[in-house]
Amino acid sequence: MTTFSVAQPTESARLLREVPYDHPDARRLAQALYREQIDTYGFADDPTDTPTTHFDPPDGLFLIAHREGVAVGCGGIRFLDANTGEIKRMYVAPTARGHGLGRHILQSLEDQAAARGATQIVLETGVSNHGALALYQNSGYTPRPSYVPGRDPLVNRALTKQLGD
Repeated sequence: MTTFSVAQPTESARLLREVPYDHPDARRLAQALYREQIDTYGFADDPTDTPTTHFDPPDGLFLIAHREGVAVGCGGIRFLDANTGEIKRMYVAPTARGHGLGRHILQSLEDQAAARGATQIVLETGVSNHGALALYQNSGYTPRPSYVPGRDPLVNRALTKQLGD
C-alpha cells in the first residue's frame, strides 16, 4: 500500500492512500458517486459491476483521499493498453468540494499513470457534471469521440489528455 502526502496552504495536509477497489472506503465513495449520478441522470453504471481487478497493480491503481482522517474522495486508473490509462470513479464528497481535492486526486492519478508508461489518459463524465467538466478542461483535457460502445453523446462526454506535453 502506497501513501502520498502533500501539504496545502488551505489545509494542514491531504493524504492519498492506495487501496484495493473492494476496500470499504472505496466502495462507500463509489456508491455515493453512483447515487449522485442516479439523481442527476436517472441511470448510471453500477460500481459493483466493475471487477475489483480493474484497479489492481501493476495495470491499475485506486486512491482514497482523506481530509482530517475521513475518506472524502477517490479516483482510479486502469490501463486500456500499453500507452493509455483510463480514469474512473473520480469523486469528492460534497462537504469536501471547493478546496482543490479533485485536482489533487487527478494530478496524482496522472503522475502515477505517467510513471507506469502511459502517454495519454482518457475518461468519461456526464454532460451535467459541470464541476468535473471544468476541472478536466482546466487540467488540459479535450473532447474526443466516445471510446465506450453504446454511450449517449447527449449524456456522456469523453475526454483525453496527452501526458508529457
